[in-house]
Amino acid sequence: MSTKWNPRVTVAAVIEQHGRFLLIEEETALGLKLNNPAGHLDPGETPAQGCAREVLEEAAYDFTPTAFLGVYLARSRKRSTGEDQTYLRMAFCGTLGTHHADRPLDEGIVRTLWMTADEVRASSNRHRSPLVLKCIEDFIAGVRYPLDAVHSDPSLLVVPPIRAASARARAAAAK
Repeated sequence: MSTKWNPRVTVAAVIEQHGRFLLIEEETALGLKLNNPAGHLDPGETPAQGCAREVLEEAAYDFTPTAFLGVYLARSRKRSTGEDQTYLRMAFCGTLGTHHADRPLDEGIVRTLWMTADEVRASSNRHRSPLVLKCIEDFIAGVRYPLDAVHSDPSLLVVPPIRAASARARAAAAK
């Protein structure tokens, strides 16, 4: 194969309360789309830590992962360049904590929504990816794995020096 396969690693949270699922509505190149609170795994964090960070950044809630839902793969073509992209998503479910109503949401996030499973299914044409619904369906089906199903070697928690400065700058900007 002439091209190196380099999937983008993401983390996502499936959060259910009182029969409704927390989704975010975000601006994309294809217009407003719905997604689970999700994003790219950052250097120096475990997947569970990254998932908790993404929920805070995108929905302004504290979140504690309590179970691993699974690993999901999806492909798409980047509209602007035609580049073929593969996303590897690690999804978690857990406990929702404090809502920080005064905290600004990540750039591009328009709002959070609480939707029933039927509403999520009916809005599939607005999903950022097919993994939005698949993760929710797995949650509804009772799929759960222990958090230690995802092993993070301690070497992962050491941020490379070049990236450490940019990670600190992002953290300072988020405050």
